[in-house]
Amino acid sequence: MTARHQRFLSSSYHHFERRGWDTASEKWGMSRRISHDLWRTFLPYPFFIQYVSRKDYAMVKQTAGRTILGNFAPKFAALNDDVLFGEVWSREEKLSRKLRSIITVSALIGKGMTDASLAYHLKEAKKNGVTQEEMAELLTHIAFYAGWPNAWAAFHLAMEVYEDGDAEHGGLFGQGEPNTAYAKYFTGDSYLKVISKAGDPLTICQVTFEPGCRNHWHIHHAKSGGGQVLICVDGEGWYQEEGKEAQSLKAGDIVEIPANVKHWHGAKKESWFSHLAFEIPGTDLSNEWCEEVSAAAYDALTR
Repeated sequence: MTARHQRFLSSSYHHFERRGWDTASEKWGMSRRISHDLWRTFLPYPFFIQYVSRKDYAMVKQTAGRTILGNFAPKFAALNDDVLFGEVWSREEKLSRKLRSIITVSALIGKGMTDASLAYHLKEAKKNGVTQEEMAELLTHIAFYAGWPNAWAAFHLAMEVYEDGDAEHGGLFGQGEPNTAYAKYFTGDSYLKVISKAGDPLTICQVTFEPGCRNHWHIHHAKSGGGQVLICVDGEGWYQEEGKEAQSLKAGDIVEIPANVKHWHGAKKESWFSHLAFEIPGTDLSNEWCEEVSAAAYDALTR
């Protein structure tokens, strides 16, 4: 990709940012369409990879450069195939292929290149031993440095790559452990996975509900600020505020829960459901757990 094309992609992305879309999926969809066209025209993909033995390490034999650019830019094609993939990627005695994948994925996301190139390198990362849990942690970490929209776009691609992973439920972050500490506030079984670390500016957890499971009515109290944001990552579920109709939720939906509002959320009857929960900072924060959602009210919900 030439500097001119890089500038075009960068300026296009920032133009979309200035338009102020509210959902990451819209950002991902638009930026992916544009960048896909650029990659299809200017970058060497699809990739044709063969692994051949060479002394004490595996050498990657890359042919995409010559296949696509061999006549137009033979020197570039040779550098791409023989040097970048044939030598640099193959120097495992210096840096493992797994670490090279992590570095490459991070660099691409940092530049906003959430397109065919990133999809390819996510697949290679999986082949090179980056687990689903490690990739989820990597993208979460990158989000704070490369930008939330870039991370969102990367998560969409990563979920496609890892959708046949080992996690039984819970999407990219996995199911977590039985949520025994809060079991008395749930109807049915739930699972908890803490994403953030002690001292992080935001508390981020993932809650996974078995079919039919829901938490009790509750309130996130705050004098100022506070509340919670839910990002649905797997399955289907419900969210309801007191006095309002229940909202049907699916992966990709985002719910902003104001402070001091009574509400509940959980899975649908026949679906597992997982969401990330972001605790919004504020003053005088506390949680109040109330009565359970009655079986009659829950059973009356329809799609």
